[in-house]
Amino acid sequence: MTKSSKILFLSIVLFCVISVESQCAMCRAVLESEESQSTAKGINDGILYLMAIPYVVVGGIGFFIFKNFRRKKA
Repeated sequence: MTKSSKILFLSIVLFCVISVESQCAMCRAVLESEESQSTAKGINDGILYLMAIPYVVVGGIGFFIFKNFRRKKA
C-alpha cells in the first residue's frame, strides 16, 4: 500500500460522516413525549460522545505502541 493510498483511505474514513441516533427504548419513550426535541438531541449527542471516547483512547495507545516498535526496528 503506497503512502498516497494510505492518505486517501484515511481522508475518506475521517470525512465520511453518517448521522446516527442512539437511545435506549426507555429514553426514547420519555423523550418522544416532549414537544421540543432539544433535550432528545442533547441526549443523543451525549451518548455518541461517551461511545467515541474509548475508541479514541485505545486508538491513541495503539498508535503510540506502533510508533515505538517501528522506531526500535529502524
